[in-house]
Amino acid sequence: MNPIELNALIKNRRAVFPMAYNEKEIPKEIIEQIVENAHWAPTHKRTEPWRLKILRGAARQKLADFLVEDYKKNTPVEAQSDIKLKKQAENSLRSSCIIAICMKRSESLPEWEEVAAVAMAVQNMWLSCAAYEIGAYWSSPGAIGRMNDFLALDTDEKCLGLFYMGYSDLALVEGRRTSLAEKIVWME
Repeated sequence: MNPIELNALIKNRRAVFPMAYNEKEIPKEIIEQIVENAHWAPTHKRTEPWRLKILRGAARQKLADFLVEDYKKNTPVEAQSDIKLKKQAENSLRSSCIIAICMKRSESLPEWEEVAAVAMAVQNMWLSCAAYEIGAYWSSPGAIGRMNDFLALDTDEKCLGLFYMGYSDLALVEGRRTSLAEKIVWME
């Protein structure tokens, strides 16, 4: 890939929400390549803190059931929304694949460095999805701190979100950013 193609890939990466996904299944080989690309993210002291739980098939229904039950149990009745409840039920089922983004803590590094490494792994996945023309969305549901048992995480692991993936027929919208000049200072 030349620099022009890389620049275009980065600029054209978008969040594509599960409601836009179609029925087309993502082949296992492509998912394997996407997580292989995640595995090559930068990591301080080579701790490789990312832990990825890949949910496909019936596991998507189990996740949907867990999210719905957790929402009902942990959201006051007066604060519950039918729209939010519907999203909890449908996002997993609309997705071809969901990757639970988890992190294994290393006591030798500050937590923020491990979180940053996991985020870089997610960026690699997201760019890979963009290259394969797969829609993707990183979500941090309200249940995120209560997913340890569901995901069978070790005591030194925690979930940092869900990465929904699926093909979409929608045209991507053009990205927008504010002026870069407002965010940088050249110090020479």
